[in-house]
Amino acid sequence: MAAQLLEASVRRADGLAIIDLRGDIDGTTEETLNAAYAEAASTRPAAIALNFGGVEYINSTGIALIVGVLAQARKAKLPISTFGLSEHYKEIFQITRLSDFMHIYANEADAVGKTSNAKAQRD
Repeated sequence: MAAQLLEASVRRADGLAIIDLRGDIDGTTEETLNAAYAEAASTRPAAIALNFGGVEYINSTGIALIVGVLAQARKAKLPISTFGLSEHYKEIFQITRLSDFMHIYANEADAVGKTSNAKAQRD
């Protein structure tokens, strides 16, 4: 099976910047992932959500790239959340402790709702 090039697009919902990811996350995707993060962070959203619904494969280098995005977000004090992870990758995120640094939601509605509620409580 040939690797699927990663595509990333950014959209907004209730103060949340959502990065929709489609394809594989591996060593070839650093530029795409970092560019999407930079675009998402550029408007200082309340939080950023990574939508893994279109991702079928993440290798160890891909996990390291996600850690890099987390580091950038923590430095900017931007909360990161995820949704659309398969059960397999939810387990990987728990094993690697990525889940200690980001909220993992079942779906987009939960991610948007929780972020909107948190923002309202801060305001």
